[in-house]
Amino acid sequence: QVQLVESGGGLVQAGGSLRLSCAVSGRTLSTYAMAYVRQAPGKERQFVAAVRWSGGDTYYTDSVKGRFTISRDNVKNTVDLQMNSLKPEDTAVYYCAAGRAYYVIYRDEYDYWGQGTQVTVSS
Repeated sequence: QVQLVESGGGLVQAGGSLRLSCAVSGRTLSTYAMAYVRQAPGKERQFVAAVRWSGGDTYYTDSVKGRFTISRDNVKNTVDLQMNSLKPEDTAVYYCAAGRAYYVIYRDEYDYWGQGTQVTVSS
């Protein structure tokens, strides 16, 4: 089992920054990838970014490239999402998620989820 606990959401003005953090505990994650996924009211769930636990390769959806950075700390067992130049369309509940790397990166499928944290960007 893997437990994911998120923190760091909030309200920010457009152009501002927020940093989300996900504390990871449980089984060894060497074959896993960690991701942030978001869901806005009335919209489909959307993949935002992912990082391989082993190796650290990163992946981003086009709309956040150049603005968001995902990183993992193998010692602290945390996964962070630094969000800069935020836009109102980034408003959503952001979830930390984990799963086997192939399924996370190529199939948008996850085994474990955090509780979610609200990010609201005002215009």
